[in-house]
Amino acid sequence: MKDNKGLYLTLVVIAVVFVGVIFGGRLLREEIAVGQTVSNDERPAEWNMIIAQEINSRGIQLVLDGKEREVSKGQIIMNSDNQIMLDENLFTKDFQCAFACIDESSIIIMKGSARADIEIGTDFMTVGENVSQIKNAAQIIDGDAYVQAEVLEKAFGYGYKWDIDKNTVFLNDSKKSANVLPSRFTYADLDKLPSVRNQGRLSTCWAFAACTALESGLLPEEHYTFSVDNMSVNNGFKGTQADGGECMRAIAYLASWKGPVKEEDDPYGDGICNYDAKPVKHVQEVQIIDSKNFESIKKAVFLHGGVQTSIYTQMTSGSGYSRYYNKSNNAYCYIGTNRPNHDVVIVGWDDNYSKYNFNGTLEGDGAFICMNSWGSSFGDNGLFYVSYYDSNIGMHNVVYTGIQSTDNYEKIYQTDQCGWVGQMGYDDSTAYFSNVYTVKDDELLRAVSFYATGKATEYEIYLVNDFKSTASFDKMQFVQKGSFVNAGYYTVKLDKPVELAAGSQCAVIIKIKTPGSVRPVAIEYRADEYTADVVLDDGCGYVSLNGRSWEHVEESKNCNICLKMFTDSID
Repeated sequence: MKDNKGLYLTLVVIAVVFVGVIFGGRLLREEIAVGQTVSNDERPAEWNMIIAQEINSRGIQLVLDGKEREVSKGQIIMNSDNQIMLDENLFTKDFQCAFACIDESSIIIMKGSARADIEIGTDFMTVGENVSQIKNAAQIIDGDAYVQAEVLEKAFGYGYKWDIDKNTVFLNDSKKSANVLPSRFTYADLDKLPSVRNQGRLSTCWAFAACTALESGLLPEEHYTFSVDNMSVNNGFKGTQADGGECMRAIAYLASWKGPVKEEDDPYGDGICNYDAKPVKHVQEVQIIDSKNFESIKKAVFLHGGVQTSIYTQMTSGSGYSRYYNKSNNAYCYIGTNRPNHDVVIVGWDDNYSKYNFNGTLEGDGAFICMNSWGSSFGDNGLFYVSYYDSNIGMHNVVYTGIQSTDNYEKIYQTDQCGWVGQMGYDDSTAYFSNVYTVKDDELLRAVSFYATGKATEYEIYLVNDFKSTASFDKMQFVQKGSFVNAGYYTVKLDKPVELAAGSQCAVIIKIKTPGSVRPVAIEYRADEYTADVVLDDGCGYVSLNGRSWEHVEESKNCNICLKMFTDSID
Protein backbone atom coordinates (compact mmCIF):
# COMPACT_ATOMS: atom_id res chain seq x y z
CA MET A 1 0.00 0.00 0.00
CA LYS A 2 1.45 3.35 -1.03
CA ASP A 3 1.99 6.01 1.66
CA ASN A 4 1.91 9.40 -0.09
CA LYS A 5 3.57 11.45 2.64
CA GLY A 6 3.75 14.66 0.66
CA LEU A 7 0.05 15.03 0.04
CA TYR A 8 -0.81 13.73 3.51
CA LEU A 9 1.41 16.46 4.97
CA THR A 10 -0.39 19.08 2.90
CA LEU A 11 -3.75 17.79 4.07
CA VAL A 12 -2.54 17.66 7.65
CA VAL A 13 -1.44 21.29 7.47
CA ILE A 14 -4.87 22.19 6.09
CA ALA A 15 -6.40 20.16 8.89
CA VAL A 16 -4.39 22.11 11.49
CA VAL A 17 -5.83 25.36 10.16
CA PHE A 18 -9.40 23.98 10.15
CA VAL A 19 -9.06 22.48 13.60
CA GLY A 20 -7.68 25.77 14.86
CA VAL A 21 -10.82 27.46 13.60
CA ILE A 22 -13.01 24.72 15.07
CA PHE A 23 -11.42 25.15 18.48
CA GLY A 24 -11.83 28.93 18.43
CA GLY A 25 -8.16 29.65 17.94
CA ARG A 26 -6.95 27.56 20.90
CA LEU A 27 -3.59 25.88 20.29
CA LEU A 28 -3.63 22.10 20.08
CA ARG A 29 -1.29 20.08 22.23
CA GLU A 30 -0.09 18.24 19.10
CA GLU A 31 2.36 20.29 17.07
CA ILE A 32 4.14 19.54 13.82
CA ALA A 33 7.70 20.55 13.12
CA VAL A 34 8.40 21.93 9.66
CA GLY A 35 9.01 19.10 7.17
CA GLN A 36 7.83 16.43 9.60
CA THR A 37 5.14 13.83 8.79
CA VAL A 38 2.70 12.36 11.23
CA SER A 39 1.50 8.75 11.21
CA ASN A 40 -2.16 7.75 11.20
CA ASP A 41 -1.98 6.67 14.84
CA GLU A 42 -0.43 9.98 15.96
CA ARG A 43 -2.84 12.29 14.14
CA PRO A 44 -5.75 13.71 16.17
CA ALA A 45 -9.16 12.34 15.20
CA GLU A 46 -10.22 15.77 13.96
CA TRP A 47 -7.40 15.77 11.42
CA ASN A 48 -8.33 12.35 10.10
CA MET A 49 -11.92 13.45 9.66
CA ILE A 50 -10.92 16.53 7.68
CA ILE A 51 -8.55 14.49 5.52
CA ALA A 52 -11.33 11.97 4.81
CA GLN A 53 -13.78 14.73 3.92
CA GLU A 54 -11.31 16.26 1.48
CA ILE A 55 -10.56 12.89 -0.15
CA ASN A 56 -14.25 11.96 -0.40
CA SER A 57 -15.27 15.33 -1.81
CA ARG A 58 -13.09 14.66 -4.85
CA GLY A 59 -14.56 11.21 -5.47
CA ILE A 60 -12.34 8.14 -5.21
CA GLN A 61 -11.65 6.28 -8.46
CA LEU A 62 -11.08 2.56 -9.01
CA VAL A 63 -8.59 0.90 -11.33
CA LEU A 64 -9.16 -2.86 -11.44
CA ASP A 65 -6.72 -5.11 -13.28
CA GLY A 66 -5.28 -2.07 -15.05
CA LYS A 67 -8.62 -0.71 -16.28
CA GLU A 68 -10.51 2.25 -14.84
CA ARG A 69 -13.98 1.20 -13.70
CA GLU A 70 -17.10 3.33 -13.56
CA VAL A 71 -17.78 4.08 -9.91
CA SER A 72 -20.51 6.33 -8.54
CA LYS A 73 -19.46 8.92 -6.00
CA GLY A 74 -19.79 7.44 -2.53
CA GLN A 75 -19.26 3.82 -3.58
CA ILE A 76 -15.64 4.11 -2.44
CA ILE A 77 -14.98 6.30 0.58
CA MET A 78 -12.30 7.02 3.15
CA ASN A 79 -13.60 6.54 6.70
CA SER A 80 -12.72 8.59 9.77
CA ASP A 81 -9.71 6.34 10.40
CA ASN A 82 -8.45 7.07 6.87
CA GLN A 83 -9.17 3.53 5.65
CA ILE A 84 -10.55 2.86 2.17
CA MET A 85 -14.04 1.33 2.31
CA LEU A 86 -15.85 -0.34 -0.60
CA ASP A 87 -19.63 -0.34 -1.02
CA GLU A 88 -21.29 -3.76 -1.07
CA ASN A 89 -22.55 -3.31 -4.65
CA LEU A 90 -18.99 -3.23 -5.98
CA PHE A 91 -18.40 -6.78 -4.78
CA THR A 92 -20.96 -8.29 -7.14
CA LYS A 93 -20.58 -5.80 -10.00
CA ASP A 94 -16.81 -5.46 -10.20
CA PHE A 95 -15.18 -8.13 -8.04
CA GLN A 96 -17.50 -11.03 -9.01
CA CYS A 97 -18.12 -12.01 -5.39
CA ALA A 98 -21.24 -13.32 -3.73
CA PHE A 99 -22.09 -10.87 -0.95
CA ALA A 100 -24.54 -11.17 1.94
CA CYS A 101 -25.10 -8.73 4.79
CA ILE A 102 -27.12 -10.47 7.50
CA ASP A 103 -29.16 -8.30 9.89
CA GLU A 104 -26.48 -5.57 9.69
CA SER A 105 -24.40 -7.68 12.08
CA SER A 106 -22.33 -9.96 9.85
CA ILE A 107 -21.09 -10.17 6.28
CA ILE A 108 -20.28 -13.20 4.13
CA ILE A 109 -18.22 -12.77 0.96
CA MET A 110 -17.50 -15.68 -1.38
CA LYS A 111 -15.42 -16.10 -4.52
CA GLY A 112 -14.28 -19.40 -5.92
CA SER A 113 -13.33 -21.69 -3.05
CA ALA A 114 -12.65 -18.81 -0.63
CA ARG A 115 -15.11 -17.46 1.92
CA ALA A 116 -14.66 -14.51 4.27
CA ASP A 117 -16.83 -14.06 7.37
CA ILE A 118 -16.82 -10.66 9.07
CA GLU A 119 -18.62 -9.55 12.21
CA ILE A 120 -19.53 -5.90 11.70
CA GLY A 121 -18.05 -3.63 14.34
CA THR A 122 -15.13 -5.93 15.12
CA ASP A 123 -11.54 -5.95 13.90
CA PHE A 124 -11.48 -9.59 12.79
CA MET A 125 -12.14 -11.57 9.63
CA THR A 126 -12.31 -15.36 9.31
CA VAL A 127 -11.22 -17.07 6.09
CA GLY A 128 -11.53 -20.82 6.42
CA GLU A 129 -9.78 -21.67 9.68
CA ASN A 130 -7.62 -18.54 9.64
CA VAL A 131 -8.47 -15.40 11.58
CA SER A 132 -7.02 -12.07 10.41
CA GLN A 133 -7.04 -8.79 12.27
CA ILE A 134 -8.27 -5.86 10.19
CA LYS A 135 -9.35 -2.70 11.96
CA ASN A 136 -12.90 -1.76 10.95
CA ALA A 137 -13.08 -4.67 8.51
CA ALA A 138 -16.72 -3.80 7.79
CA GLN A 139 -19.04 -0.95 8.70
CA ILE A 140 -22.62 0.14 8.11
CA ILE A 141 -22.53 3.68 6.75
CA ASP A 142 -25.79 5.50 5.96
CA GLY A 143 -27.59 2.17 5.79
CA ASP A 144 -25.19 0.51 3.34
CA ALA A 145 -22.58 -2.13 4.10
CA TYR A 146 -18.97 -1.11 3.41
CA VAL A 147 -15.94 -3.40 3.54
CA GLN A 148 -12.29 -2.43 3.81
CA ALA A 149 -10.30 -2.80 0.60
CA GLU A 150 -7.74 -4.74 2.63
CA VAL A 151 -10.27 -7.59 2.87
CA LEU A 152 -9.87 -8.27 -0.85
CA GLU A 153 -6.12 -8.43 -0.35
CA LYS A 154 -6.11 -10.78 2.63
CA ALA A 155 -9.08 -13.00 1.79
CA PHE A 156 -8.99 -13.27 -1.99
CA GLY A 157 -5.39 -12.50 -2.97
CA TYR A 158 -5.88 -9.12 -4.61
CA GLY A 159 -2.97 -6.76 -5.00
CA TYR A 160 -3.97 -3.49 -3.32
CA LYS A 161 -2.54 0.04 -3.47
CA TRP A 162 -4.00 3.37 -2.46
CA ASP A 163 -2.62 6.38 -4.34
CA ILE A 164 -3.62 9.59 -2.59
CA ASP A 165 -2.05 11.76 -5.31
CA LYS A 166 -4.46 10.31 -7.88
CA ASN A 167 -7.29 9.74 -5.39
CA THR A 168 -7.43 6.21 -6.79
CA VAL A 169 -7.61 2.67 -5.47
CA PHE A 170 -5.62 0.16 -7.51
CA LEU A 171 -6.70 -3.48 -7.20
CA ASN A 172 -5.33 -6.43 -9.11
CA ASP A 173 -6.97 -9.86 -9.09
CA SER A 174 -4.05 -12.27 -8.91
CA LYS A 175 -6.46 -15.18 -9.38
CA LYS A 176 -8.59 -13.75 -12.20
CA SER A 177 -7.91 -16.79 -14.38
CA ALA A 178 -9.49 -19.03 -11.74
CA ASN A 179 -13.19 -19.86 -11.72
CA VAL A 180 -15.13 -17.42 -9.55
CA LEU A 181 -17.77 -20.10 -8.96
CA PRO A 182 -17.39 -22.73 -6.24
CA SER A 183 -18.20 -26.36 -7.05
CA ARG A 184 -21.08 -26.20 -4.58
CA PHE A 185 -23.18 -23.20 -3.63
CA THR A 186 -26.56 -22.76 -1.96
CA TYR A 187 -28.55 -19.85 -0.63
CA ALA A 188 -29.01 -21.82 2.57
CA ASP A 189 -25.41 -20.88 3.45
CA LEU A 190 -26.08 -17.15 2.96
CA ASP A 191 -29.47 -16.83 4.64
CA LYS A 192 -30.94 -16.03 1.21
CA LEU A 193 -33.68 -18.67 1.06
CA PRO A 194 -37.21 -17.21 0.84
CA SER A 195 -40.09 -18.84 2.68
CA VAL A 196 -41.44 -21.99 1.05
CA ARG A 197 -45.02 -21.61 -0.16
CA ASN A 198 -47.71 -23.81 -1.66
CA GLN A 199 -49.57 -22.99 -4.86
CA GLY A 200 -52.31 -25.51 -4.09
CA ARG A 201 -54.49 -26.51 -7.03
CA LEU A 202 -54.06 -23.33 -9.02
CA SER A 203 -51.72 -23.10 -12.04
CA THR A 204 -49.69 -20.28 -10.56
CA CYS A 205 -46.23 -21.83 -10.39
CA TRP A 206 -44.89 -19.15 -12.76
CA ALA A 207 -45.94 -16.36 -10.39
CA PHE A 208 -44.63 -18.21 -7.33
CA ALA A 209 -41.31 -18.70 -9.10
CA ALA A 210 -41.11 -15.03 -10.09
CA CYS A 211 -41.93 -13.83 -6.57
CA THR A 212 -39.48 -16.30 -5.02
CA ALA A 213 -36.72 -15.21 -7.39
CA LEU A 214 -37.40 -11.56 -6.55
CA GLU A 215 -37.41 -12.23 -2.81
CA SER A 216 -34.11 -14.12 -2.98
CA GLY A 217 -32.49 -11.22 -4.82
CA LEU A 218 -33.29 -8.92 -1.89
CA LEU A 219 -32.31 -11.30 0.88
CA PRO A 220 -30.72 -11.30 3.40
CA GLU A 221 -30.79 -7.50 3.67
CA GLU A 222 -34.50 -7.13 2.94
CA HIS A 223 -37.23 -9.61 3.85
CA TYR A 224 -40.39 -9.62 1.73
CA THR A 225 -43.17 -12.01 0.85
CA PHE A 226 -44.66 -10.82 -2.43
CA SER A 227 -48.25 -11.31 -3.55
CA VAL A 228 -48.66 -14.12 -6.07
CA ASP A 229 -52.37 -13.33 -6.21
CA ASN A 230 -51.72 -9.82 -7.50
CA MET A 231 -49.13 -10.90 -10.06
CA SER A 232 -51.29 -13.71 -11.44
CA VAL A 233 -54.49 -11.62 -11.74
CA ASN A 234 -53.56 -7.93 -12.06
CA ASN A 235 -51.27 -8.27 -15.06
CA GLY A 236 -53.09 -7.02 -18.16
CA PHE A 237 -53.59 -10.49 -19.63
CA LYS A 238 -56.91 -12.29 -19.96
CA GLY A 239 -57.52 -15.63 -18.28
CA THR A 240 -57.72 -17.01 -14.78
CA GLN A 241 -55.30 -18.45 -12.26
CA ALA A 242 -56.22 -21.89 -13.60
CA ASP A 243 -54.87 -21.04 -17.06
CA GLY A 244 -51.22 -20.83 -16.10
CA GLY A 245 -48.65 -18.35 -17.33
CA GLU A 246 -44.93 -17.88 -17.90
CA CYS A 247 -42.02 -15.63 -17.06
CA MET A 248 -42.74 -13.01 -19.75
CA ARG A 249 -46.07 -12.30 -18.10
CA ALA A 250 -44.28 -11.76 -14.80
CA ILE A 251 -41.77 -9.41 -16.45
CA ALA A 252 -44.55 -7.33 -18.05
CA TYR A 253 -46.38 -7.02 -14.72
CA LEU A 254 -43.25 -5.91 -12.89
CA ALA A 255 -41.99 -3.59 -15.64
CA SER A 256 -45.32 -1.75 -15.66
CA TRP A 257 -44.99 -0.97 -11.93
CA LYS A 258 -48.13 -2.89 -10.99
CA GLY A 259 -46.06 -4.87 -8.53
CA PRO A 260 -44.57 -6.48 -6.64
CA VAL A 261 -46.98 -5.84 -3.78
CA LYS A 262 -46.88 -7.36 -0.32
CA GLU A 263 -48.65 -10.65 0.33
CA GLU A 264 -50.50 -9.05 3.23
CA ASP A 265 -51.96 -6.45 0.84
CA ASP A 266 -53.37 -9.10 -1.51
CA PRO A 267 -53.45 -12.56 0.12
CA TYR A 268 -53.26 -15.71 -1.97
CA GLY A 269 -56.25 -17.95 -2.54
CA ASP A 270 -59.03 -15.70 -1.27
CA GLY A 271 -60.60 -15.24 -4.70
CA ILE A 272 -60.21 -11.45 -4.47
CA CYS A 273 -57.64 -9.25 -6.18
CA ASN A 274 -56.69 -5.93 -4.63
CA TYR A 275 -56.16 -3.80 -7.73
CA ASP A 276 -55.33 -0.79 -5.55
CA ALA A 277 -52.40 -2.43 -3.75
CA LYS A 278 -49.23 -0.36 -4.09
CA PRO A 279 -45.91 -1.80 -5.29
CA VAL A 280 -43.12 -1.85 -2.73
CA LYS A 281 -40.33 -2.12 -5.32
CA HIS A 282 -39.75 -1.06 -8.91
CA VAL A 283 -38.17 -3.65 -11.18
CA GLN A 284 -36.05 -1.88 -13.79
CA GLU A 285 -33.96 -4.73 -15.19
CA VAL A 286 -34.55 -8.41 -15.97
CA GLN A 287 -31.99 -10.53 -17.79
CA ILE A 288 -32.85 -13.55 -19.92
CA ILE A 289 -30.05 -16.11 -19.88
CA ASP A 290 -29.22 -18.28 -22.88
CA SER A 291 -30.71 -21.75 -23.05
CA LYS A 292 -28.58 -24.39 -21.30
CA ASN A 293 -25.81 -21.91 -20.49
CA PHE A 294 -25.17 -23.42 -17.07
CA GLU A 295 -22.15 -21.25 -16.27
CA SER A 296 -24.17 -18.07 -16.87
CA ILE A 297 -27.06 -19.45 -14.81
CA LYS A 298 -24.72 -20.22 -11.91
CA LYS A 299 -23.10 -16.81 -12.16
CA ALA A 300 -26.52 -15.13 -12.03
CA VAL A 301 -27.44 -17.10 -8.90
CA PHE A 302 -24.04 -16.35 -7.37
CA LEU A 303 -24.09 -12.60 -8.01
CA HIS A 304 -27.75 -11.59 -8.19
CA GLY A 305 -30.68 -13.77 -7.18
CA GLY A 306 -32.55 -16.98 -7.85
CA VAL A 307 -33.04 -17.89 -11.51
CA GLN A 308 -36.59 -18.65 -12.62
CA THR A 309 -36.57 -21.67 -14.91
CA SER A 310 -38.83 -24.50 -16.11
CA ILE A 311 -39.03 -28.28 -15.99
CA TYR A 312 -41.44 -30.91 -17.24
CA THR A 313 -43.23 -32.96 -14.62
CA GLN A 314 -46.31 -35.17 -14.40
CA MET A 315 -46.65 -34.26 -10.74
CA THR A 316 -49.01 -31.46 -9.73
CA SER A 317 -48.31 -31.40 -6.00
CA GLY A 318 -45.84 -32.59 -3.40
CA SER A 319 -47.90 -35.70 -2.74
CA GLY A 320 -47.83 -36.82 -6.37
CA TYR A 321 -45.76 -39.61 -7.90
CA SER A 322 -43.36 -39.54 -10.83
CA ARG A 323 -40.92 -42.19 -11.98
CA TYR A 324 -38.50 -39.36 -12.70
CA TYR A 325 -38.40 -38.30 -9.04
CA ASN A 326 -36.34 -40.12 -6.43
CA LYS A 327 -38.18 -39.18 -3.27
CA SER A 328 -35.54 -40.65 -0.96
CA ASN A 329 -32.86 -38.35 -2.36
CA ASN A 330 -35.11 -35.43 -3.35
CA ALA A 331 -33.65 -35.82 -6.83
CA TYR A 332 -35.42 -35.25 -10.17
CA CYS A 333 -34.42 -35.86 -13.77
CA TYR A 334 -36.63 -36.07 -16.85
CA ILE A 335 -35.10 -37.01 -20.19
CA GLY A 336 -37.50 -36.79 -23.11
CA THR A 337 -39.26 -34.53 -25.58
CA ASN A 338 -42.12 -33.18 -23.49
CA ARG A 339 -42.12 -29.41 -23.19
CA PRO A 340 -41.65 -27.75 -19.80
CA ASN A 341 -44.84 -27.20 -17.82
CA HIS A 342 -43.72 -26.14 -14.34
CA ASP A 343 -41.63 -23.21 -13.09
CA VAL A 344 -39.14 -23.48 -10.23
CA VAL A 345 -36.28 -21.30 -8.94
CA ILE A 346 -32.61 -22.27 -9.03
CA VAL A 347 -31.07 -21.29 -5.66
CA GLY A 348 -27.80 -23.21 -5.86
CA TRP A 349 -25.91 -26.11 -7.39
CA ASP A 350 -23.62 -29.03 -6.62
CA ASP A 351 -21.27 -30.10 -9.40
CA ASN A 352 -20.44 -33.32 -7.56
CA TYR A 353 -23.96 -34.45 -6.70
CA SER A 354 -23.89 -38.11 -7.67
CA LYS A 355 -25.71 -39.32 -10.75
CA TYR A 356 -26.65 -42.41 -8.74
CA ASN A 357 -29.00 -40.32 -6.59
CA PHE A 358 -31.39 -40.09 -9.55
CA ASN A 359 -33.72 -42.66 -11.03
CA GLY A 360 -32.45 -44.01 -14.33
CA THR A 361 -28.98 -43.96 -15.88
CA LEU A 362 -27.35 -40.55 -16.35
CA GLU A 363 -24.20 -39.47 -18.16
CA GLY A 364 -22.61 -37.68 -15.24
CA ASP A 365 -22.81 -36.02 -11.85
CA GLY A 366 -24.10 -32.56 -11.00
CA ALA A 367 -27.39 -30.90 -10.19
CA PHE A 368 -29.08 -27.58 -9.59
CA ILE A 369 -30.65 -26.97 -6.19
CA CYS A 370 -34.18 -25.72 -6.83
CA MET A 371 -37.00 -24.27 -4.75
CA ASN A 372 -40.50 -25.49 -5.56
CA SER A 373 -43.96 -24.12 -4.75
CA TRP A 374 -45.52 -27.31 -3.36
CA GLY A 375 -45.06 -26.57 0.32
CA SER A 376 -42.46 -27.63 2.86
CA SER A 377 -43.49 -31.31 2.80
CA PHE A 378 -42.05 -31.69 -0.70
CA GLY A 379 -38.34 -32.44 -0.99
CA ASP A 380 -36.07 -31.09 1.71
CA ASN A 381 -38.31 -28.33 3.07
CA GLY A 382 -39.30 -27.35 -0.46
CA LEU A 383 -35.84 -27.84 -2.01
CA PHE A 384 -34.87 -30.57 -4.45
CA TYR A 385 -32.10 -31.46 -6.89
CA VAL A 386 -32.59 -31.33 -10.65
CA SER A 387 -29.89 -33.05 -12.68
CA TYR A 388 -27.81 -31.09 -15.17
CA TYR A 389 -28.90 -33.79 -17.63
CA ASP A 390 -32.62 -33.04 -17.28
CA SER A 391 -33.96 -32.17 -20.75
CA ASN A 392 -35.62 -28.89 -19.77
CA ILE A 393 -33.80 -27.41 -16.79
CA GLY A 394 -31.98 -24.27 -17.87
CA MET A 395 -33.77 -23.88 -21.19
CA HIS A 396 -35.81 -20.80 -20.21
CA ASN A 397 -34.08 -18.65 -17.60
CA VAL A 398 -34.84 -15.29 -16.02
CA VAL A 399 -33.01 -13.36 -13.29
CA TYR A 400 -34.29 -10.10 -11.79
CA THR A 401 -31.20 -7.89 -11.62
CA GLY A 402 -32.64 -4.39 -11.22
CA ILE A 403 -34.85 -4.25 -8.11
CA GLN A 404 -35.05 -0.65 -6.92
CA SER A 405 -36.93 1.42 -4.36
CA THR A 406 -40.21 3.03 -5.40
CA ASP A 407 -38.78 6.54 -5.15
CA ASN A 408 -36.31 5.95 -8.00
CA TYR A 409 -38.52 7.85 -10.47
CA GLU A 410 -41.73 9.76 -9.93
CA LYS A 411 -43.61 8.94 -13.14
CA ILE A 412 -43.71 6.19 -15.72
CA TYR A 413 -44.96 6.72 -19.29
CA GLN A 414 -45.93 3.49 -21.08
CA THR A 415 -48.34 1.86 -23.53
CA ASP A 416 -47.25 -1.80 -23.29
CA GLN A 417 -48.65 -3.29 -20.10
CA CYS A 418 -48.47 -6.79 -21.60
CA GLY A 419 -44.86 -6.20 -22.56
CA TRP A 420 -42.88 -8.22 -25.08
CA VAL A 421 -45.54 -10.28 -26.87
CA GLY A 422 -43.89 -10.38 -30.28
CA GLN A 423 -41.22 -8.80 -32.48
CA MET A 424 -41.05 -6.78 -35.66
CA GLY A 425 -38.38 -5.50 -38.01
CA TYR A 426 -37.27 -5.23 -41.61
CA ASP A 427 -35.37 -8.50 -42.14
CA ASP A 428 -32.35 -6.72 -40.72
CA SER A 429 -30.53 -6.75 -37.40
CA THR A 430 -30.95 -2.97 -37.10
CA ALA A 431 -34.10 -0.89 -36.72
CA TYR A 432 -35.35 2.35 -35.20
CA PHE A 433 -38.39 2.59 -32.95
CA SER A 434 -40.05 5.40 -31.06
CA ASN A 435 -42.85 6.27 -28.67
CA VAL A 436 -44.26 9.79 -28.41
CA TYR A 437 -45.65 10.87 -25.04
CA THR A 438 -47.52 13.98 -23.93
CA VAL A 439 -45.69 15.42 -20.94
CA LYS A 440 -48.00 16.02 -17.97
CA ASP A 441 -46.02 18.67 -16.07
CA ASP A 442 -42.70 20.43 -16.25
CA GLU A 443 -40.48 17.39 -15.81
CA LEU A 444 -36.99 15.97 -16.07
CA LEU A 445 -36.56 12.92 -18.28
CA ARG A 446 -34.36 10.63 -16.19
CA ALA A 447 -34.42 7.24 -17.94
CA VAL A 448 -35.93 5.10 -20.68
CA SER A 449 -36.56 1.36 -20.81
CA PHE A 450 -36.99 -1.22 -23.56
CA TYR A 451 -36.32 -4.85 -24.40
CA ALA A 452 -33.22 -6.38 -25.94
CA THR A 453 -34.59 -9.30 -27.94
CA GLY A 454 -31.25 -11.07 -28.20
CA LYS A 455 -27.68 -11.19 -26.91
CA ALA A 456 -25.07 -8.50 -27.53
CA THR A 457 -27.69 -5.88 -28.39
CA GLU A 458 -26.36 -2.39 -29.08
CA TYR A 459 -28.48 0.73 -28.75
CA GLU A 460 -28.43 4.47 -29.37
CA ILE A 461 -30.90 6.83 -27.69
CA TYR A 462 -32.24 9.95 -29.42
CA LEU A 463 -34.81 12.56 -28.40
CA VAL A 464 -37.21 15.03 -29.95
CA ASN A 465 -38.66 17.05 -27.09
CA ASP A 466 -41.09 19.12 -29.17
CA PHE A 467 -42.58 16.53 -31.51
CA LYS A 468 -45.15 17.74 -34.08
CA SER A 469 -45.21 15.12 -36.85
CA THR A 470 -43.00 12.49 -38.46
CA ALA A 471 -41.02 15.37 -39.96
CA SER A 472 -39.85 16.08 -36.41
CA PHE A 473 -37.74 12.92 -36.51
CA ASP A 474 -35.36 14.83 -38.79
CA LYS A 475 -34.44 16.92 -35.72
CA MET A 476 -33.74 14.05 -33.34
CA GLN A 477 -30.81 14.67 -31.02
CA PHE A 478 -28.34 11.98 -29.96
CA VAL A 479 -28.31 11.35 -26.20
CA GLN A 480 -26.12 8.32 -25.47
CA LYS A 481 -25.37 4.75 -26.48
CA GLY A 482 -24.50 1.40 -24.93
CA SER A 483 -24.97 -2.34 -25.13
CA PHE A 484 -26.32 -5.32 -23.20
CA VAL A 485 -24.75 -8.74 -22.75
CA ASN A 486 -27.99 -10.72 -22.46
CA ALA A 487 -31.49 -10.44 -23.84
CA GLY A 488 -33.97 -8.93 -21.40
CA TYR A 489 -35.71 -5.81 -20.15
CA TYR A 490 -33.43 -2.87 -19.39
CA THR A 491 -33.69 0.65 -18.03
CA VAL A 492 -31.04 3.10 -19.20
CA LYS A 493 -30.48 6.07 -16.90
CA LEU A 494 -29.61 9.19 -18.84
CA ASP A 495 -26.19 10.65 -18.15
CA LYS A 496 -27.78 14.10 -18.16
CA PRO A 497 -31.51 14.59 -17.41
CA VAL A 498 -33.48 16.43 -20.10
CA GLU A 499 -36.01 19.14 -19.29
CA LEU A 500 -39.49 18.60 -20.75
CA ALA A 501 -42.21 21.25 -20.84
CA ALA A 502 -45.74 20.56 -19.65
CA GLY A 503 -48.05 19.70 -22.56
CA SER A 504 -45.21 19.12 -25.01
CA GLN A 505 -44.82 15.99 -27.11
CA CYS A 506 -41.64 14.07 -26.33
CA ALA A 507 -40.41 11.43 -28.78
CA VAL A 508 -37.99 8.85 -27.40
CA ILE A 509 -36.16 7.11 -30.24
CA ILE A 510 -34.03 3.98 -30.03
CA LYS A 511 -31.73 2.70 -32.73
CA ILE A 512 -31.22 -0.95 -31.94
CA LYS A 513 -28.94 -3.62 -33.36
CA THR A 514 -29.33 -7.25 -32.32
CA PRO A 515 -26.87 -9.59 -34.08
CA GLY A 516 -28.56 -12.45 -35.92
CA SER A 517 -32.05 -10.99 -35.58
CA VAL A 518 -34.32 -9.92 -38.43
CA ARG A 519 -36.99 -8.52 -36.08
CA PRO A 520 -35.15 -6.79 -33.24
CA VAL A 521 -38.02 -4.58 -31.97
CA ALA A 522 -40.19 -5.86 -29.10
CA ILE A 523 -43.91 -5.13 -29.54
CA GLU A 524 -47.19 -5.69 -27.75
CA TYR A 525 -50.12 -6.91 -29.88
CA ARG A 526 -53.19 -9.13 -29.82
CA ALA A 527 -51.46 -12.45 -30.39
CA ASP A 528 -53.93 -14.87 -28.78
CA GLU A 529 -56.87 -15.16 -26.40
CA TYR A 530 -54.74 -14.01 -23.46
CA THR A 531 -53.68 -10.77 -25.17
CA ALA A 532 -57.05 -10.09 -26.80
CA ASP A 533 -57.63 -7.05 -24.59
CA VAL A 534 -54.43 -5.23 -25.56
CA VAL A 535 -55.28 -1.54 -25.94
CA LEU A 536 -54.06 -0.10 -29.24
CA ASP A 537 -55.43 3.45 -29.08
CA ASP A 538 -53.41 4.62 -26.07
CA GLY A 539 -50.07 5.05 -27.78
CA CYS A 540 -48.23 6.81 -30.54
CA GLY A 541 -45.51 4.43 -31.71
CA TYR A 542 -43.33 4.53 -34.79
CA VAL A 543 -40.82 2.24 -36.46
CA SER A 544 -38.25 2.75 -39.21
CA LEU A 545 -35.52 0.85 -40.99
CA ASN A 546 -33.16 3.79 -41.43
CA GLY A 547 -34.43 6.58 -39.16
CA ARG A 548 -35.73 8.61 -42.12
CA SER A 549 -38.96 6.99 -43.27
CA TRP A 550 -41.36 6.18 -40.42
CA GLU A 551 -44.63 4.30 -40.05
CA HIS A 552 -47.22 4.62 -37.28
CA VAL A 553 -47.43 1.08 -35.87
CA GLU A 554 -50.81 1.35 -34.13
CA GLU A 555 -52.33 2.00 -37.57
CA SER A 556 -50.12 -0.04 -39.90
CA LYS A 557 -49.22 -3.01 -37.68
CA ASN A 558 -51.91 -3.07 -34.97
CA CYS A 559 -49.33 -3.09 -32.21
CA ASN A 560 -47.68 -1.00 -29.51
CA ILE A 561 -43.97 -0.31 -29.17
CA CYS A 562 -42.34 -1.56 -25.95
CA LEU A 563 -40.60 1.64 -24.89
CA LYS A 564 -41.16 3.46 -21.61
CA MET A 565 -39.84 6.70 -20.16
CA PHE A 566 -39.33 7.77 -16.54
CA THR A 567 -39.47 11.32 -15.22
CA ASP A 568 -39.39 13.48 -12.11
CA SER A 569 -41.35 16.69 -11.71
CA ILE A 570 -39.46 19.97 -11.69
CA ASP A 571 -40.30 21.71 -8.43
